[in-house]
Amino acid sequence: MKFKLLISILIGIILSGCAGVASKGVFGTGVSVALDPRTIGTQIDDSIMQKAISTKILAKDKKYFLAIKTKVLDGRIFITGKVEKPEEKLQITKIAWETKGARSVRNDIKIKEEFNFKRSAKDLLITSQLRTAIIVNKNIKATNYQIDTYKKKIYIYGIALTAEEKDLVISEAKEILDVEDVISSILLVEDLRIQRE
Repeated sequence: MKFKLLISILIGIILSGCAGVASKGVFGTGVSVALDPRTIGTQIDDSIMQKAISTKILAKDKKYFLAIKTKVLDGRIFITGKVEKPEEKLQITKIAWETKGARSVRNDIKIKEEFNFKRSAKDLLITSQLRTAIIVNKNIKATNYQIDTYKKKIYIYGIALTAEEKDLVISEAKEILDVEDVISSILLVEDLRIQRE
């Protein structure tokens, strides 16, 4: 009885730290655990991996706390952010690959350049336009996607319920004015290791 109680408490703590019920979800966009197409077990595994990666990256250097973001979906690791030297990007990629359970690593870390207000404002506008477009589109589950824009290139991470939905999201991104490229890391529910029944 005590063992079951301990397991229940542990699972509660893990879930509250990653994808709290009706709070942060897949990408911190307000999606509830119930809407996540991954199984609870996969969500927990992904959360543990994400915490492990973040801890290792922070142990390397505390400056990465705000500079680097990691996402784990079904054992696949996605990294974004900015660093000062190419060597740092390589070190972070190595840390990600060394994480137990890693199935793949997608590193979209950029090397820092001088701040450009005009470019940053344009990137923010592009992100906002795409976010609005996928929220308005009834055939897209907008809460399952994270969007980042850097130098007019859109990076999309998420889980699509169907191939048609994936194509729709990419199509919406390509229609945004001034977009130079769309880099998609969208997984299909059917490709997940373990699917929700």
